Amino acid sequence: MANEPEAEQLDEHDDEGGPIKSFLEHLEDLRWVLIKSGVAAGLAMLICLLAGNYAVRVIEWPLARAHPLHFTDTKTVIVSFGTNQLTSFRVGTNDAFSAIVGTNSFIHLEIVPLTIGTNQLLGLTVPPGPQASPGLGIQIINLSPAGSFIVATKVAFYGGLVIASPLILYFIAQFVFPALKMLEKKYVYRGLIFGAGLFMSGVCFCYFVLMPIALAASVQYADWLGFSASQWRAEDYVGFVCKFMLGMGLGFELPVVVLTLVKIGVLSYGTLARSRRYVIVIVFILGAVLTTPEVITQVLMAFPLWLLYEITVMVAWYWEQPDRAKAQRRLLLVFLGIIALGVAIWLGYKYGWPWAYNHWHRNN
Repeated sequence: MANEPEAEQLDEHDDEGGPIKSFLEHLEDLRWVLIKSGVAAGLAMLICLLAGNYAVRVIEWPLARAHPLHFTDTKTVIVSFGTNQLTSFRVGTNDAFSAIVGTNSFIHLEIVPLTIGTNQLLGLTVPPGPQASPGLGIQIINLSPAGSFIVATKVAFYGGLVIASPLILYFIAQFVFPALKMLEKKYVYRGLIFGAGLFMSGVCFCYFVLMPIALAASVQYADWLGFSASQWRAEDYVGFVCKFMLGMGLGFELPVVVLTLVKIGVLSYGTLARSRRYVIVIVFILGAVLTTPEVITQVLMAFPLWLLYEITVMVAWYWEQPDRAKAQRRLLLVFLGIIALGVAIWLGYKYGWPWAYNHWHRNN
């Protein structure tokens, strides 16, 4: 009997949260969270700094995989000597090189030694056999003595944040969880698990899908303005790619954060629906901050984030519906429409945007 009040007190603490601490004790816990997070981020950045050459190769992969979008009749000419690419440039239909390129979207010219009589000359020739697509033909160059150090620092900073983010989130959770109720802890645990998966999904989606399109769109936009886009500074390219991937990873966690707040009771479907106009403005601001200052890449980042928010709103609406079977059918139709839109965008990028119009014109 003497232990019953104590048992009731423990149950009450479990329902209401952890033990009550003073303000100075909370500050001490926060100090240790900051120390442990800083140490984890510092060690991860050191690892990325030591493996900087491998990290740079990984960052350059989307550029090597990107292909022109074929908005115009501009064609790409690649000039190489041996295994080294010397330069690349683009020609229009009225340029002298257009006769050499023909109907191809690109051509590879190789500088070879020629012997004419007793004279040794250098000439241009087309290598035999089928030519693989050269991609965008962009060279990443360093234009300053400190450029390589700046690139290594950026790679270490962004890579360290990505690697250390699970530990940092764990330390923050240790600080916050004692103040949560059992039900709130359960939803937050689920949110952390799904959030980590969505963060990596956002990074991979940006790396494998969005990044090649964004790079190709940037080159196409420069061609449309009449600028040469055959060379990019290494620090600008690395900073753009890292910020883009990190921003998409954080943006993909939006559904987890919002739906966790819906489950806890902080937000509702009505609140999310009324906030739609503000969210659209916010995602475009994020697209402007985390990408290059031109419209195409900003839209490429803002559109998936807005689409994720709309999916979040639909899930919150589904949770509030009394007839779940009817709501499931409506959600299925919406998701099929989203998949069809994604397939259409992929076909346009893969085969060139005029492909859709030409295919439709031939069939009609």
